[in-house]
Order: sequence, then structure tokens, then C-alpha cells
Amino acid sequence: MRQGAKTAIVSAIAAAMLGAGGYGAYSLVGSDSKKSASPAAPKTRTVVAESPSPDLAATGAKAFLAAWTSGDLQGASKLTDDPANALTALTAFQQQVKPSAVTLTPGGPATPAAFASATAQPSGTAAKPSPSPSGSAGASGSPSPSASAAPASQVLLNFKSHVEFAGTSNTWDYTGYLGMVKMSDGTAAVHWTPTVINPHLGPGQQIVTQPVYNPPTRVTDRNGQTLANSPSLTQILLNFQQNPPAQNPADAGTGVAIVDPAGKAKPQPLFTVTDPKPGQPIKLTLDANLQAAAQKAVDEQYAKDPSHKASAVAIEPSTGNVLAVANAPATGFNMALQGQTAPGSTMKVITASALLEAGIDPNATMPCPSSINTGTVYHNDFTDDQPNNTFMQDFTVSCNTAFIKQSMATLQSGSLNKQAADVFGIGLNWKIGFPSFDGSVPAAGQTKDETAGEYFGQGKDLMDPLTMASVAATVANGTFKQPVLMAGMPQLPAARQLSPDTLTKLRSMMNSVLTNPSGTAYNALQGVGGNIGGKTGTAETSSDPKAPTNSWFTGYRDNLAVSVEVINGGFGAAAAVPAAAEVLKVGNGS
Repeated sequence: MRQGAKTAIVSAIAAAMLGAGGYGAYSLVGSDSKKSASPAAPKTRTVVAESPSPDLAATGAKAFLAAWTSGDLQGASKLTDDPANALTALTAFQQQVKPSAVTLTPGGPATPAAFASATAQPSGTAAKPSPSPSGSAGASGSPSPSASAAPASQVLLNFKSHVEFAGTSNTWDYTGYLGMVKMSDGTAAVHWTPTVINPHLGPGQQIVTQPVYNPPTRVTDRNGQTLANSPSLTQILLNFQQNPPAQNPADAGTGVAIVDPAGKAKPQPLFTVTDPKPGQPIKLTLDANLQAAAQKAVDEQYAKDPSHKASAVAIEPSTGNVLAVANAPATGFNMALQGQTAPGSTMKVITASALLEAGIDPNATMPCPSSINTGTVYHNDFTDDQPNNTFMQDFTVSCNTAFIKQSMATLQSGSLNKQAADVFGIGLNWKIGFPSFDGSVPAAGQTKDETAGEYFGQGKDLMDPLTMASVAATVANGTFKQPVLMAGMPQLPAARQLSPDTLTKLRSMMNSVLTNPSGTAYNALQGVGGNIGGKTGTAETSSDPKAPTNSWFTGYRDNLAVSVEVINGGFGAAAAVPAAAEVLKVGNGS
């Protein structure tokens, strides 16, 4: 056969194959070969620059939607320009959303503006992540080079999506969008992008069903009473409303949402499959009656002098439940939970517990000199020497010099820090349900002068009413219970507790402050029965002896512990004691 004739035959065969729509390529060995032609690998389809005609685009979209509707996910994925990722995403949608039926109805042409509006993030949600090669597979599939950007030649079409779910009559209806592109084989295919699944789905995101809840109706006290009338609680209530605790699974419905597998963005709800039960109130540990009493008490102190900012915290010793948090002024910085000031002689409760454990008996003689020099000259709130005092008497009258002298002789550097943490839970990084400060007592390594001051609540000791109320609560209960604003929250334990003998002695000493005529808070709770104890504090804020001092008190009555601080309030008995007494007299009626 002549060469020209052979060429003509090959051309004719090729033309016939293309005309018949065949995609295979064949290799001819020669005219005299008896071997049959062998098929080669199918050519890879690619997107071409030319746009598909309207009819071609509509035909391709109709075929894709029909395959997806019928559940032929593999067939549907082959009608896209990125079959692998399309199949992954369509399969994930089916498995994670779990629809009982999906009906997809072709629509008509769509404008870029309509598509942009449909794919925009709803107000209040985080922006969609940009495509990246390492995106999560999920329901969006992994971004691929061929599908990372919408081709300029694509033809936009919309469609109606109708999604049904088993066990409910609720149906999810939304408008979807397809970008149709022309392929190298002359057909139209869906340009694959996560928005094919749903207009709001972005690369790296997943679309799933998950439990949904109605928001809490309100935040209440432990008895279901409103707390809205207490201005000191505004930020606390708002915090719980914006960050509600885990809800009862029995109250949940089911919803479709877009989620970030990395957990960096909040879920974006799309549709409620089954309705959740009505929202329940968030019940805090606070007590409306005690809160009102605490607010009134600090307001009265602040009303006397605008420099007398006052704060109070009440705690239930048996549980650690915070019963009241009050500040005056009520707005601004929350001194009650976040203050960091010297606690004055209220710190002697912790120091006394360490001395008792070191073997110092309450009836042991502990002279109270008028001053003591440790580098700084320290004085008492009274000027006379009391050389015959006992440990009990020094605690009752709040003798600074006796505590310094005995502690320097008996306790080791850093031992107060360890006592505060191990017994009273101070400095353990409490999580009470609202940002708080849980006290600070310096570790070993302080100077002799600094250590001396720390034994009676000066130096670098830092507390707030929350921590000092907890100290009194620990004595009353016998065991540290970390304060919390909601029952059931995790509570850090202290390393150990005081022995029954030490507790009995410490409680007796704190009781003497309130019941002994020489006590610094004598008669504060006169006529009020129950198991009571307390300690006053007068905290210096400057080396200037004429500078105003902060007034402190911490104490308990039965299953109620209260601490109050009044800035520039003077002696503990002058401001903090009467304020705390108002709250303690109400009592804990739980």
C-alpha cells in the first residue's frame, strides 16, 4: 500500500472515532499486522477558556443535580471539574448531615451579585478561611489547584435545594449555586467549590448536624429569684449569659451548622431539624437576700465618703458557693473579686494557724512590745507594752509586734506561703466562673523586713474580699472549698486540712475577737446566736504614718462567711466590721 493511502485511512478512522463521540486513542502498528488495536488510558479532562453555551451549561447542571438527588454521589462527582474532592464532600454531607431525602431542582441563570450576596457570611459570624492546600476534607473537600478559584468563563446557575430529615416534618429549603465550566471534551461540568454544597460553606469547614439549644431565659439566684436589681452583678450576669454553661442533653434539639474542625470559630447555625425544648434559667449560687444586704452595707460605707470604696463577698463554707458579691461604686473595677491589696491583720488567721501547728499554745505567754525593729520599726494600734499577753490575747487585741517576734522565731522563710496554699488554697488559680484574683503570699527569699510585715498582712501580701472570705470559710468548715459562682463547677482541693485540735484552738481565738470585751470586733454580732468568729484588719498603704488605712474584716457565722474591705476606712472595727455584721446577721437560710 502506498504511504499516502495509509495516511488517508488513519485520518478517516480518527475522524470517525471523534464523530462517534469516542474518547479513546488508538495506536496503529501497520497495515499488515494481525494484532488488534489496544485501548490507551483515557485523556484527562481539563477546563478550557471558552464558556459553555447556556444550553450546554443547563444540560450539565441538570445531570449533576439529578445524580446527586438520586444518591449517585460518584456519578455526580464525575460531572464536576474536581471529581475526587467533590466525592469526598458529597459523601461527607450525606454522612454528617444525614438527610433522608435531597431534592435538587434546576433553576436558571444567576448573577455574580446574587451569588456574592448568598455566599456572604451572616452578621456576627467569623469570616470564612481562605483556601489553602492543607484544608480539611470534611464536607467542603480539600481545595485543589483546579478548583481553587472561580474561572472567569464560568456560567452561574441557581437551583432549589429541598432537604428532608427522618422523624420530623421540618424541611430545609435554600437556593444553591453552580458555576458551570466547559471541559476539553466539549461537555459542561460543575466547577467544584464548597459553596456547591451550601452557599455559606467555605474551604476547610464542615457542615454537620449537632445538638442545638434554646438560649437560657435569664440568670437567677440559687432560689430562682431575680438578680437584676443588683448593679454589682451586671458584668457577672452578662458573662454567664454570653458564655452559658453546658445544658441538659435532654433539652436539645438537632440543627445543621457549619463548623471549624480546628475549633477556632463558633459554629454557624443554618437550620433547625428538630426543635429544642424551651430555654431554662441559669441558676447561680448567689442569694438575692444576702446580695441585697451586702450591697446595702457597702453602699452605706461609700456614701460616707467617696474615697471609701467598699467591697464585700459572702461564701457558704460547706460548699464554697459564693452567695454575694458587692462593690461600691457598683460599676467599674470589681474590687470584691479582683482587688489586690494588703489584707492587714486579717492575715493573722493564716499566721496563727501556722504558729498553732508549730506547737504554740493559745495560752502560752507571748509578750506584746509597743514596737519592734526588723529594719523597719513596726507598731501596734495601741501604744502600751503588754508583756504578759498570751497568744490568745495577742490575737484578740491584734498585736502586730507579738506576731512578728514569735513568727520570726518559730516559722521558716516561705512557710507562710506554703501554709496559705496547702491549707487555705490561696494562689491555686481558682476558676470561679468569672475572672478573679485568689491571693498572693510571697515565697521564701524575701528580706527579713519584708517577711516581718507579711506575718500581719503587710509587706507583699495581696488579697481581696473573695480570698479573705474563703479563709474564714475554711476555718468554719474545717476544709477548703474553692469558691464558685455555679454549683457543680470544678473545685481545686487544698493539699491538706488543719487537725481537729488546731481547728478548735483557731476557732476559739477567732471567737474571742467578737466576744471578749478587749476584742477588736467586740459586740459586732451581739445578740446573734450561732457559731461565730472573725478577725479585723487595718492595712497600711504607705510608709507615712498619717496616710489613711484600709479597713478589713473577715468572719463567719455558722454556714456563712463574709469579708469586707473599705478603702481609706481606717481601723477594721470602724468600717468593715459594721458592714460585715449587716450581712452576717441575715444568715444563710439555705
